[in-house]
This record gives sequence, C-alpha cells and structure tokens, in this order.
Amino acid sequence: MSTNLPPLTLFGALRWDVVRRRLPASGVRVLEVGCGQGAVGVRLAAAGYDYTGVEIDRASAEVADARLAGAGLPGRVVHGSVESAGLAGGFDVLCAFEVLEHLADDAEALASWLPLLRPGGLVLVSTPAWQARFGPMDTAVGHHRRYDPPQMRELLRGAGLTDIGGRLYGMPLGYALEAVRNRVAERRLAADGTTTAERTARSGRLFQPSSAATGAAVTAATWPFRVAQRAFPRTGPALVAWGRRP
Repeated sequence: MSTNLPPLTLFGALRWDVVRRRLPASGVRVLEVGCGQGAVGVRLAAAGYDYTGVEIDRASAEVADARLAGAGLPGRVVHGSVESAGLAGGFDVLCAFEVLEHLADDAEALASWLPLLRPGGLVLVSTPAWQARFGPMDTAVGHHRRYDPPQMRELLRGAGLTDIGGRLYGMPLGYALEAVRNRVAERRLAADGTTTAERTARSGRLFQPSSAATGAAVTAATWPFRVAQRAFPRTGPALVAWGRRP
C-alpha cells in the first residue's frame, strides 16, 4: 500500500481497523457514498480497489480528488449526489461511512443506491450507535438519529439485503472521544444558527487532521485501542454493519 496516505481522525482510525477486515479481495469495484475528504478513499485506491467516491460537499470533494491525484492513484471523486453522479452501476462493494444518520429517509436512500450494486455485491456501512447516546455533537453535525443494532439489522433487511451482520466498535477510546466532542459541541457548535443541511455539509470537515505528522501521531496513539476493540464486538459507541444484495 502507498505510504502517501491522508491522516485519519482518531475515530476514523478505530473505524478503518474494523472496515478493512470486512472488505473483499482487492481488484473489485468500490463505490463510497459520502467520501468526505478522501482519507478512506485513498486507502481503498492504494490497496488496489477500483475506486469511485461521491461527495455532496464541494470543498470536501475537491480535497478528496486532490488527495487521490497527489498520491498518484487511479480512481475518481464525483461532486454531487448519488442520483446526479451519472454512475453506470455494477459495483462489487457499496460503502457509506457516517452517512445514513444524516439522511431524513435512510430507507429510501439505501433503496436508491442498491441498483448500483451487482447481485451478490456487498453493502458496508458505519454509523454512530445507540439512540440513547444522542447528544450535542449529533445535533451539531446534522444527525437525524443514531442506530441501535437491531434497528440497523431491520433497515438492511427491509432493503432486501441478505447475509446481514454487524459489530460495535470503539471500546474504550470511543467513549472518551464522544465525551470530548459533546463538550466542544455544547460550547461552540450546537447553537450556531446553521441549518441541518449546513451542519451535514460541514460534518466531514470537522476535526480533520491535515499533516503527515498528525497522521503518524494518530496511528501510533490509536494502536493499542485498535487492538483492544477487537475483543469487544458487542460493546462500543459506534457500529459497522453489512449485507449482500441478492
């Protein structure tokens, strides 16, 4: 894998450790809905996947596209919605990391994405977990909800997916990170007069590291926690889930 990888956030590093273990062998076509600034997209392209990202926030899409180009990697980033992107379909994997919670009608959105996936293709999503944990940061970044695991399974089953599975992650570091984010939101973000759409658009730009040194520090600092969370698939403040299109 290329060493010229964009830095992940602390939470992003925990998430990527789970996500990468669910991906099929490289060489398949991957669509990432809501690719943000491309930290995951560059990793997918560097690992040999045929990568396409879609991002509705123009500033984030431009960063993601520049990061792919700067790493000398194939792949593309399309600014816009899935509906406006003009995608041909036939993808082997459809990813949506921290996206569904931003959508007023998550079931309708998921149903509209699935025709882009080939039969037998994998859907892989991540969301914040446990509605009872909904807090100031959820409001500040435009979340409509969080997901209890049974709710997520029902959402995927209702879309017609099979071979549904999931696991929680983020134990124990994720709890501390959420507490800090909620405190920041209470003081600076939650009541700043923005609309839900504006909060959603900026969500992919918050807490984003930019330097290689910061990325290296995140990698080093999260290593023990990435290892530790593997032992707690039923505990954590965040969720990764998957299913297959019949």
